[in-house]
Amino acid sequence: MLLKRSWMLIGLAVATLQLASLKVAAQTIATPAALPPVATISTLDVPRYMGTWYEIAKFPNRFQAKCTANTRAQYLAQTDGSVQVLNSCATADGSTIDALGKAIQLGATNSPKLQVRFAPAWLSWLPMVWGDYWVIELDADYQLAAVSDAKREYLWVLSRSPQVRAKAYDALLQRLKAQHFDVQKLERTPQR
Repeated sequence: MLLKRSWMLIGLAVATLQLASLKVAAQTIATPAALPPVATISTLDVPRYMGTWYEIAKFPNRFQAKCTANTRAQYLAQTDGSVQVLNSCATADGSTIDALGKAIQLGATNSPKLQVRFAPAWLSWLPMVWGDYWVIELDADYQLAAVSDAKREYLWVLSRSPQVRAKAYDALLQRLKAQHFDVQKLERTPQR
């Protein structure tokens, strides 16, 4: 009985030490709340941003789970100031998935913060159908961009061409790391 109690106390002590070490480890890992806010580019020339963008890489997400290649987005300015968004991708069986949406700018006409929805228009009054579309990186020639949200849950690297030079891509990744994005999570998108 005494031996059994001793082993139980030793087990309890080990478990307590393990919990204490986990607590210390958890405190040393940066939590999203502890990170600085996501920084966007200073201004966005929306008409210049219109056209086709190819997805070069992305954080995996549930709404693109069936996309395996050739993911692209086409942006078209509308007369009411909104942007029509047409996303498309190829699936494993070779078929194409299209998603038609709408984006609106938040704030000034040169704001890099937009919201986008792919739900039907009659649901647009619901806040949960809108998602952040923040342009956080964009080269001077409007050829390479990174888009995310306020919580760093999503990240897309987009390009005007299906392929990106390795040097430009690597430099972009370094800037994203400086913004506390876990670039190891990025999945490259095949463009054929």
